[in-house]
Amino acid sequence: MSAKQLEQAAQATKTAFVFPGQGSQKVGMLAELAEQFSSVQATFAEASEAVGFDLWQIAQSGEGLNQTEFTQPVLLTASIALWRVWLELGGVAPKYLAGHSLGEYSALVAAGAMSLGDAVKLVNLRGQLMQSAVPEGQGAMAAILGLDDAKVIELCAQAEGPGSVDAANYNAQGQVVIAGDKAMVEAVMVAAKENGGKAIALPVSVPSHCALMKPAAEQFATALEQTAIELPTIPVIQNVGAEIATDVAQLRQALTAQLYQSVQWTKTMQYLQDQGIQYIAECGPGNVLANLAKRLPNIEKAFPLDTKGRMEDALNAILVAEGKIA
Repeated sequence: MSAKQLEQAAQATKTAFVFPGQGSQKVGMLAELAEQFSSVQATFAEASEAVGFDLWQIAQSGEGLNQTEFTQPVLLTASIALWRVWLELGGVAPKYLAGHSLGEYSALVAAGAMSLGDAVKLVNLRGQLMQSAVPEGQGAMAAILGLDDAKVIELCAQAEGPGSVDAANYNAQGQVVIAGDKAMVEAVMVAAKENGGKAIALPVSVPSHCALMKPAAEQFATALEQTAIELPTIPVIQNVGAEIATDVAQLRQALTAQLYQSVQWTKTMQYLQDQGIQYIAECGPGNVLANLAKRLPNIEKAFPLDTKGRMEDALNAILVAEGKIA
């Protein structure tokens, strides 16, 4: 399907695609689909050649899979492999795309804004810069559950101690992830529990989307400027501001700011609902984003796509729901 055909098809659907971020990786991802669709291995080979190491071997063996600099290109490649299988099988072109954190790059590749080769090199560098921005063990992230956004912001502002802590991901109503210096994150966790919420430490090595990532963002901006980027053929809702860029400069600026500003996922999903989206497909390993979407009042169904069975279920259900097949 050409870029023009994709753009035209996307206007006649009530479906949106979302692409997951770091944390969705799992050893052996896409192995079943790779046996049946040569495009999966071909996609990994294309990305591996660009980045200079074997992404499929990492995905299947798990060796290095949880190191940020490897996790990011592997996940992006897995998402694009699934996207290509979806189109190969005649799946509908979605009206909108969005990606959670790293997933924003997957969305941009799917929409033709940048090549897969350029994107995997970018996110490999992104992972390296993020990892080096904060010494091992100094940063932390935690999920705060059961409190509204304003309360979590207040608790972050009130936390006392060395360093900083910020609301990093607004994932859903009553679910906010915080990030920052470890002692500050732990202080907010205690305060959240005292205020009737729950706090769960996340097993991550890098505190993403907080002020500690500003040095990484400054370096990353240079690489972004040197990367060929076009406006997407299908609108991509970016994490910062939950908006669609109107020019490439704005798109680049949002990608840079994304490193140290919050992921506005709650607003992103509200935007999709406001535009009449009824079906969500999660194009990547796992079903975290699909499960979040299922909680929304105007989303009729949300589908993960990471196995042959799930892919077929989504294909058939969306085609029937949209009157493409009887």
